[in-house]
Amino acid sequence: MSSSGEQHASLPSGIDLCYETFGDPNDPAMLLVMGLGGPMGWWATELCEKLAARGFLVIRYDNRDTGRSTKLSQHRVTRTDIVRAFLLPGRSRPPYTLDDLADDAVGLLDHLGIDRAHVVGVSMGGMIGQILAIDHADRVLSFTSIMSTTGRRTVGRAHPKLFRAILSSAGPNRDTYTERAVRTAELIGSPAYPPERDASVARAHETYDRGWSASGVARQTLAVLTQTDRTERLADVKVPVTVIHGTKDLLVNSSGGRATARAIRGAKHLEIPGMGHDLPPALYDTFVDAIVATAERAVDR
Repeated sequence: MSSSGEQHASLPSGIDLCYETFGDPNDPAMLLVMGLGGPMGWWATELCEKLAARGFLVIRYDNRDTGRSTKLSQHRVTRTDIVRAFLLPGRSRPPYTLDDLADDAVGLLDHLGIDRAHVVGVSMGGMIGQILAIDHADRVLSFTSIMSTTGRRTVGRAHPKLFRAILSSAGPNRDTYTERAVRTAELIGSPAYPPERDASVARAHETYDRGWSASGVARQTLAVLTQTDRTERLADVKVPVTVIHGTKDLLVNSSGGRATARAIRGAKHLEIPGMGHDLPPALYDTFVDAIVATAERAVDR
C-alpha cells in the first residue's frame, strides 16, 4: 500500500504538523487522531494499510508537542500545575486546549484540500474527535471513538493505582524513557492481549527518537485535565458514530465509553472483553471492520 512518507503542513496558526498518508488520494479521507503523548507511529503502519486497503486515504499525524510537529517549549507546565488541575477543576489555564488541537486537525485537512473526512480518535484523540464532530460538523463524515470519554469527571476515571506511574519521571535519557514506557504498557495494556516486550521496546525507541518531549506531554495532560464536559453538546452530533472501549481499561474506565455512546443519539457501542488502553494487533481486524462499517453508514445516509 503506497505511503506518502512523512510530510509537513504549515498551518496559519504557526503550528507545523508532521503527517503521512496511505492509499489513493482519490479515495474518501480518513483522519486518525492519536492520544496523549502519542506520535503518529502509534497508529501502526499495518493498521493504516488495512484501512487504506478498504478504500480510504488514511492520514496519520503528530499532534502538536509530539513527534516531529511543533513543540511549544516556551510554555512550561509543572507537576504542581497538573496536580492542581486534577484536584481543583476550573482553576488552571493551559497553554492550549483540546479545542486548539481540534483546530490543528481542521488546519491539516485544509492543507490537504480535504473538505470532509471520516474521523477516528483514540483516548485524547477521541476527545478531539468529539470536538470536531460538535464544532466542525461540516468537516466530519463519520466518527469512531476508541477508549475515550466525554469530559465529565464522574466517568472514564483512571484507576488510582496508575497515578504514581502517570506522575513519575521518564528520566534523563533514551534508556530510562524506554524502561518507563515498557512498564506503562504493561500496566495499561490489554490483559487478554498482553503486549510483547520487544514490540513495546521498539515503539518506545521510535517514539523517543522521533522527538519525544516530557514538557509536551505535560502540556497535553493539562489540556485534557481542563477540558469541558461535552455530554450535552454530544447530543447534537448527527454523523454516524461508533464507540469502542475495552472492559479492562485502567487509564480511561469503560464508563467513559458507555457515557459517550449514551450521549450521542444512534451511536453504536462495541465493548471488547479483555481489552485495556492500547490497540493490540490481534484486534486490528475488529477495529477495521467497526471503523469501515461506521463510514459505510455515512455513505448510506
